[in-house]
Amino acid sequence: MALFGLFAVLLGVGGIFGALRRRRGRAAYPETYAATGGVVYTGVQVGCAGVLILGGVTLIVLALFTPR
Repeated sequence: MALFGLFAVLLGVGGIFGALRRRRGRAAYPETYAATGGVVYTGVQVGCAGVLILGGVTLIVLALFTPR
């Protein structure tokens, strides 16, 4: 279970970096960036990645404190 948690955390961190990288790339084209949702789109991506990180940390904590 801890490995699934670690995997979810890694996916979440990758999602945040991907969202920020995409935002920097789209900032070069302001019209396109605004038409595709702009900051709201980036915020939703970061929020979903945050949920993945939180879920992964929860799985790790459960794996550590659950008796086998």
